[in-house]
Amino acid sequence: MSIPTSIPAIGHPLAGHPSTGNPADRRTTPGLALAALGIVYGDLGTSPLYTAQTIVAAAGGHVTPADALGILSLLFWALLITVSLKYCVFVMRADNHGEGGILALMALIGLNRTQGRGFLVACGLFGAALIYGDGVITPAISVLSALEGVNVVTDVLKPYVLPAAVVVLLGLFAAQVFGTAKIGRVFGPIMFLWFVTIALIGLVGVIGHPGVIVAVNPAYGIGFLAQHGLGSFAVLGGVFLAITGGEALYADMGHIGRNPIRTAWFFMVLPALLLSYAGQIGYMLDQPPGAELNGNPFFLAAPGWSVVPLVILATLATIIASQAIITGSFSLTRQAMQLGWFPGLHIRQTSDEEYGQIYVPVVNWTMMVFTILLAVTFGSSDKLAGAYGTAVSTTMLLTTLLLYTAAREIWKWPRAVALTLAGGFLIVDVAFFSANLLKIAEGGWVPLVFGAALFTVMSTWRSGIEAIRTRMGDLTQTPEQFLSRLKTNPVPRVKGTAVFLSRNTKPVTALMVQHVAQLLAAPEKLVSLTVNFEEVPRIVGEERVRVETIFEDFWNVEVRFGFLEVPSLREAMQAAHEHGCKIDLDDAVYFSARDEIVRSRDAPLMAGWRRVLFGFLYRNSIHLVDRFDLPPRNFVQIGRLIAI
Repeated sequence: MSIPTSIPAIGHPLAGHPSTGNPADRRTTPGLALAALGIVYGDLGTSPLYTAQTIVAAAGGHVTPADALGILSLLFWALLITVSLKYCVFVMRADNHGEGGILALMALIGLNRTQGRGFLVACGLFGAALIYGDGVITPAISVLSALEGVNVVTDVLKPYVLPAAVVVLLGLFAAQVFGTAKIGRVFGPIMFLWFVTIALIGLVGVIGHPGVIVAVNPAYGIGFLAQHGLGSFAVLGGVFLAITGGEALYADMGHIGRNPIRTAWFFMVLPALLLSYAGQIGYMLDQPPGAELNGNPFFLAAPGWSVVPLVILATLATIIASQAIITGSFSLTRQAMQLGWFPGLHIRQTSDEEYGQIYVPVVNWTMMVFTILLAVTFGSSDKLAGAYGTAVSTTMLLTTLLLYTAAREIWKWPRAVALTLAGGFLIVDVAFFSANLLKIAEGGWVPLVFGAALFTVMSTWRSGIEAIRTRMGDLTQTPEQFLSRLKTNPVPRVKGTAVFLSRNTKPVTALMVQHVAQLLAAPEKLVSLTVNFEEVPRIVGEERVRVETIFEDFWNVEVRFGFLEVPSLREAMQAAHEHGCKIDLDDAVYFSARDEIVRSRDAPLMAGWRRVLFGFLYRNSIHLVDRFDLPPRNFVQIGRLIAI
């Protein structure tokens, strides 16, 4: 799963010329279709490496011919209903000014603004948090399953598979510091070769067993479920692995465009996946009745001479899939920060051309530790499959709930139509979600706990920031009160310009009042600067800056950024100067508070454990001078104690 990238803010050094069209509506070109293969379909494209193997293990090590056709039917309809219909046709319609992803969907339907909708807010946040849980498992299971292909040729190398996987994962995460702009150019061609290869191998199997085509009849899948009853849920959990990358279609929509993503899916990815699964089922039909498969059917179905080259190609494909997960987590982190659900972290831009090429050290090294820990703990892809799927199935279920709200409130669909659509998808989502609940004891708890921890961090951060605003709101004054105070108790006006950064939109901030009261002096020119991150990806043109003259030599400046932009206050203040805030930008001194969170003795606004967690996050969040591109020599932080 990967998250969208986009163009930067107007005026930022990385900015280009803004497009007036919707980024999601790009026309399909060969280049964009190829890019979709490399960026969007890494996870979905490598699922044949472990899906059939997991299904066979869930079925007891062998399947009957009737069961094999039922499983293939389930795979076919899972890809058709969830990926082709749900995501390609409907979910990708819900773009937030061209951007996709569950956080963008949450912002689209206005959950940040609307009161009394805590459940849907929780759906969006928990779904986003679970993506991180999926992100630490995908690299481990993908790389392991690819390298395990050598076991088909010889058992001699089997003890070295896990150490080799650890080395590959270490190299993958270590390389993030250099960025992936250059490497990314070859992702598309490699994935194109991958899909052609698995399609050809699968086609050979289908030609040998043309009868597998009957699996397009849903009666085979329904018959399998009916015959095996509750026992079929274990197999259904394996079938779900075939669609675990479905969220990537939606998440990468703003970067690639929905049309190239759909084209690549229907004309390349879907046919290749179906042929690959059909070929593996065809190989199973060749086995004697009751015989257990000795190895991964993906590699067993390939000609013996091709296994080693196929392992190399599969390893490259899984690295690409893992890279998409990692960079997607970086972008998701930035979205959460801009929307106010995550503390400020250090973000590095690794390319001067591609805005989406960023590096978040804390996220990278945290993911690396957990990914390698999972690989070493579980030891093999078939064991790790038990932990895979619970997070993604939950995210897909939550996306459907948000989709219903979008259909009703954004598209204005009648309730009956929206319920019919969402209800149909919900039946499938609940079935897969229930099947994955059986994996909790086998390791499925890992991504859920990981996601729950991040959800706690995100909700605590938001609550803490709101608590600070509540406390500081009592200390602000109206412009009239502030001016009256200056007239009643005149203070010296010293040369210079002071720009006070504020978390609220009131012109006279608590920091400004405190500064004047403590120093008994005020600069000749005062600016109250408020930064707001909106629930749209970008703010362009005249909408960026609003300047209001409070009284002579006192301005209130409001700067707006989209949740996918790199915020630069230097550029924003230059725009404010052009809109009437006549100050000397070279000599302006920026003031911001560096607060310390303490317990309120009178009326606590947060539970004790949340206050402690928020205090830790607040102390370790990135300084404003780094996040907002402020000149360090003209930046002053003032320490305060805030009791919440």
